[in-house]
Parts: sequence; C-alpha cells; structure tokens
Amino acid sequence: MAPRQGITSVLLASVRWRAAHTVTITAGMCASQKREYSVDYLHKCYEDHKKLWESKKMPENVNLRSVFGNNELDLRDIDVYGFDYDYTLAHYSVAVENLIYDLGKNVLVTKYRYPEDIKNLKYNRDLAVRGLHYDIEKGLLMKLDQFQQLQFGSIYRGMTRLTQEEVMSIYGSRSLPLHYVEGHLKGDTKMAHLADLFSLPEMCLLSQVSQYFMDNDLSYHSVPLFNDVKAAISSIHPEMHRVVGRNISEYLIKDPGLVTYFDRLKSKNKELFIITNSPFPFVNVGMTYLLGENWREYFDVVIASAKKPAFFTDCMRPFRELNEEILVQTWGPVTSLEKDKVYLEGNLKQLQEMKGWQGQELLYFGDHPYSDLADVSLNHSWRTGAIIWELDYEIQCLNSMEYKKASGWLVVLQSLIESCQDFDDEASRQIVMKWVEERDQLRQKTKDMFNQQFGSVFRTHNNPTYFSRRLFRFADIYTSRLSNLNDYSINHTFYPRRGVLPHEYKSLFV
Repeated sequence: MAPRQGITSVLLASVRWRAAHTVTITAGMCASQKREYSVDYLHKCYEDHKKLWESKKMPENVNLRSVFGNNELDLRDIDVYGFDYDYTLAHYSVAVENLIYDLGKNVLVTKYRYPEDIKNLKYNRDLAVRGLHYDIEKGLLMKLDQFQQLQFGSIYRGMTRLTQEEVMSIYGSRSLPLHYVEGHLKGDTKMAHLADLFSLPEMCLLSQVSQYFMDNDLSYHSVPLFNDVKAAISSIHPEMHRVVGRNISEYLIKDPGLVTYFDRLKSKNKELFIITNSPFPFVNVGMTYLLGENWREYFDVVIASAKKPAFFTDCMRPFRELNEEILVQTWGPVTSLEKDKVYLEGNLKQLQEMKGWQGQELLYFGDHPYSDLADVSLNHSWRTGAIIWELDYEIQCLNSMEYKKASGWLVVLQSLIESCQDFDDEASRQIVMKWVEERDQLRQKTKDMFNQQFGSVFRTHNNPTYFSRRLFRFADIYTSRLSNLNDYSINHTFYPRRGVLPHEYKSLFV
C-alpha cells in the first residue's frame, strides 16, 4: 500500500483495530484491501501522519479586526444601537488595573487591619485571565469548561498549583454539579464567576494574600478573606473614578475609529443610547476624551448609575433626571426621555415604552455576558454584541507559527490516537500511550502560549470554556473593539460558522 493510502485509511475510515487480527483498511474511495496488523505498521501510521501534516499549508491568519457571528444578525433590521461604557466604549490601559489593585490592597491593611507586609505585594497582570471561578469556601481559583469540568493544571490555592490527585481528593470528581457552580442564581453562592476585566486585580490580590498567609504559617479562613477582598475592591471605585478622571490620558486608550463609527451610524439616522453603571461625571470625562466636547450629540438617551443588571429586571426603579449644575438627581417624575438630558437608575420596561423601541430592532453592546447581555437577549429579544478586548492578544497567539504548528499536529495526533486506541496487546497499548503523552505535552504547550497558569480565555483543550459558552449563548456577535465594525457595511449580515456536529462528516471534502 502506498504511504498516502495508509494515512487516509486512518484519518477517514471508522475502523476499530485489533491485534493479531486481519483488519479492513479503507483508502479514500478505493476498494477495501486487507493486510495483517503489526507493531511496525503502527509506527508507520505515525510517520505517515507526520509526513501528511508537514506537507499541509498552515491556515491563514485570523484578521484582528474581524467581527465573529454566533447567531445570524442582519444589520438592516437594526434601527437602535445601545452601548455600555466601561470596557465597551472605554478601553482602559493596564494602569487602571494597577490602580485598582493598589487601592484595594491599601484598604485591606488600613481598614481591615491585614498585615503591613501586604502593602509590599505587586500586581501581576499575567497571573489570571477573565472567566475563572473562585470556590469561596475552599479558597481555590480555577478554570472550568462548558460542562463544568475542572481543567487539571489550572487550579490554584493562593499561587500554588494543585496536583490532579489533590483536586480529586477535594471534589471527588472532575465535573462540578451545576447547582454548585451556579448556586448564586438561587441565593446559595459557593462559587464566584469572575467574568469582567475589573475582576483581574481582585483575583490577583486574593491569590497573593492567600499565599502570604500560607507562606507565613498564618491561620486564615477563605470565606472572610474573599469577602474582605471583594469589599475592599468595591469600596475604592469612587477614589478610582477621581484618580482616572484627573489623569484620563494615562488610563484611557483613545481609538480614533470610534468617532468614525458613530458618524456612520448617525448618517444613517440610527438612534443611539448609553446605559452604564458608572457615575455621570466619570463617564463625561472619559467620553469627552474619546469623542470630543460634543459627545452627547451622538446619543438620543444617556443613562448613568443604572445599576445593571437590576436595570433590566426591576420595573420598580423609575428614572431620575440629573441636575447637572449640582450633580444631584431631581425629585419630579420623568415622563419622557429627552436627548439633551442625563438620567439615572430607571428600568428597561420604561425605556422601551417611552422611546417606542421594540426587541429585534435594538442592538446592545457590552463587555459582560451576564450583567450586560444575558437578560436583554433571553427575555427582551434584543440583539447583542460583546466587546472582548482579550481577542487582540489571543488572535495574535493563534496567528503565531509556533501555535499553528503545535495545534495542527495536536489535531492530527489525536485523530491517530482515536483510531488506534482499541488494541488489546501490551505492545500496541504502550505505543498509543506514548502518543497520548506527546498529545498531553502539546496540550500544555498550546495552553502556555496564552497564559502559563490558565491558558486561553476561550478554550480548555478540546472544549470551550465556561465563559465561552455564556459568550456564545448571550452575544449574537463579538469582536475586540467597536471600531472593527467600520470594516463592514451598515447593512451587513453576520452569519455563524457552520460547525461540524459529532455525528456528522469529519469533513465535507475528501
């Protein structure tokens, strides 16, 4: 048999091999042939797969400015565009994360009387990624996939990685029950999902303080520690707003394409609104820096201090108008939402009623799958877009030749393992186990290219992460920044990629 026929037989045929038995090998669309199995043939299969993989061209680079579709979205249907502010319109530099970390760290020491040495801790931006879970009672920071499965090698107590044996002794299973992971939805919070970029300093501080206690043999309880760090980080937002507002160019990254995008929307008579949890003075400074002094001319409705996600669910929160001269909300009822005014609090039901907006004509952009997108997508039929800043970095990793080579061979090798895993004799099992060890090394290598502790935000080996599953469910489209939409027509239709289901063809092309 020619080498290429041997390769095709393993890649395309659903064959279960058995040692010391005659097996049928399907070579492409050719007639079946027969040959005796041997250990040498297994080695040859491996070498043939390697040669085939090396002969293939690497995939084209992913465009950093692409907008990706999870669900079909025709922009011709969209008349109203809405936006969150933080990490949607406003792209913060790492300096903001350092600021949040330092302010929170100081609160732990000055208010909660944590050891003075904690002031010497330094923020480590490379420690964590967005979308991790924290087991509050057990004090573990971890990465889960879409099936609530733990990713071994990505579970930490403090800064210390737990072995697979230690993890299994704690949980007794690789998969966590849904009620354990999502108990907060029913008032029984055991796990915290750290799904926004502001949570990165919080995760770092939590991990480093835990490690400090362990290194210094100081007894501590993980629940109060979590509560203290969370309270400390929450309390510093007013001071963070003041510092950022005074030094806006140091903390905010200006994107010239943002003005272009809003000009395009207004030229097509689209209505625009902003709903943000941040206070208006903070938003005003940032938007002035990003879009200019007349930034409010772009927006038909401006809503600050909205307290999302309650804004989307609580109908008993009426709008309050902001008196901009003294920065105090007025007491009178709000019966209409006017272009030149600023509103506080409020609720989605009144917003739609006062403006006459309906479900599918709205497209709302946010960075947080839960507080920004989940409710409007599930319960109000709004179309949604997610701004995921990490995509810039992750796509750069995907486009590297090192990643392409490692991930490409990983896919081919796993296909070989899948086809040859059922041998009964010891010699063949040992060969396949060596392939599995090589696969595991490739998995670790590709994971480390994104983040050495937790890997990619979006993937755990074969599966999407827990964060990805929510992103794909609640966002019709996603991209790294709003200005990427300038590369598309205002009438563009985004289509989801047709994925291959497990029971379908491995490939439509032979």
